[in-house]
Parts: sequence; structure tokens; C-alpha cells
Amino acid sequence: MTPELEAIFARPIAHRGYHDADNGVIENTPTAIQHAIDKNFAIEVDVQETADGEALVFHDYTLERLAEGTGRVIDLAAPELTSIHMKTGTDKLWLLKDLFDLVDGRVPLVVEIKSLMRRDAQMDFVRHVTDQVAGYKGPACIKSFDPDMLSIAKARNASVLRGIVADGAEPGPDYARYSRVDRFILRHILHAPRTRPHFISYGVKDLPKAGPSLLRSVFKVPLMSWTVRTTEQREKADRYADQIVFEGFDPDRSAARSL
Repeated sequence: MTPELEAIFARPIAHRGYHDADNGVIENTPTAIQHAIDKNFAIEVDVQETADGEALVFHDYTLERLAEGTGRVIDLAAPELTSIHMKTGTDKLWLLKDLFDLVDGRVPLVVEIKSLMRRDAQMDFVRHVTDQVAGYKGPACIKSFDPDMLSIAKARNASVLRGIVADGAEPGPDYARYSRVDRFILRHILHAPRTRPHFISYGVKDLPKAGPSLLRSVFKVPLMSWTVRTTEQREKADRYADQIVFEGFDPDRSAARSL
């Protein structure tokens, strides 16, 4: 691994920050991010495109599940979105640039660009996020389920670390627009000659698979597995991956108990 990738993979990666909804700490919020920093974990966040092309730190395409708002993120501009409170706690919605200010290089960041699966692959938005990550003064990378987004990022700035997010790509709502051949390509990351991912982020439930295993073992492409929530999943990740994206437990304490 390059030194830049080693930094990203050095510590377990807190999925959407170190969150705990039962205690009012909501995913992808400043509080969840600060808790991860306090524990020295790397952090994965999601970003959604706003109506004015900004990057909102938020997982869902609509607001209702977590925020005191309604409607689609893509239909609302950043000033309106960042005035909205989360349903619990004191946090409001916030932007990627605000997250960068908070983290300030103290722990690595993995920024997942959520895709609307449009034909243009949200080109301007991907370029904007890539530029923001390129200008950040700390260890950071981008990743996406959408190979076309990776191609855009590569063309914009090939030095920005980029990863492909993938899983078994089984038939269902998430892959409704894809043919059986398309899903096979995604499952085994056969687009790699075009997208040239620096790393793989693969669903732990679907490991091992031939494509990611080959890229990892032969081409030395590091693999992080998501989302690890149980002891059994962590043991599986230890066999087939180089790092975990986790939630619901403290991997440091878990490791200590296993010694």
C-alpha cells in the first residue's frame, strides 16, 4: 500500500461516525464525528447532492427518517438544508466543508458519494467533491457504488484516492436498473481497468467473491469490508479484508476482550 492508503487503512473506520441513536447521537452528525475523533477511529461519511450542487453530509435521499424536514435532498438548496435540525440531539444538517473544518486532519476520512444513478453520473457534483477532497489538508479519499462516478473523479484528479463500493449485487430494488450482466460486472468489479480503484469497499455478508479476492491477492488492491456489526462478521472480515467499516460496538474493546 502507498503511505496515503496506509493512513486510510490504519484504524477501524466508524460507519457514519461513532453514532448511537438510542442515546441521541445520530449518524453523520457533528456529534457522531466528534465521538469517532475522540476514539481515534477513521470515519466514513455519506454525501448527497443538494439543489445548488453542494455536498450535504447525509445518507438518505429523503429527509424524513432522521431530520425535522420532508422531501428529497436534491430538491433543496444548502442554506435551507443546513437550517434543519435532526430529530434528536442538538445537531443540524451540515456540509462536507464544515466536516473538514471539524476533523482538520486528526483522523482519516472516507467520503462516500451517494449516486442518484443518473446517466450523467452527476458529473459536476462529483467534480466538486473531488476538488474539495483534493484541497483538504488531511488523509481522505472518496468512494461510490457508481463506477461512472469513479471514472469522473479519475478524469478530474487521478491523485485523489478513490474506491469502489460493491456487494453481491443480488436482484432487488437497489439494482433494479441493472441487467444480469451489469450486476455480474459490479459484483466482480470487472470495470476496474476503466475505473482503476485504489481500494475496494465490499459488503462483508457477500465475502468472499472472486473479483475482489483476485484484485486484493494478485493486484494488491486493499479491501475494507462493510458494515461489520457482529463478532462473526469481524472474524470473516479478518480473513478476507484489510480493514473494517464498523458500527454498534467498539472494535478496540472487542479486540482487547479477544486477547
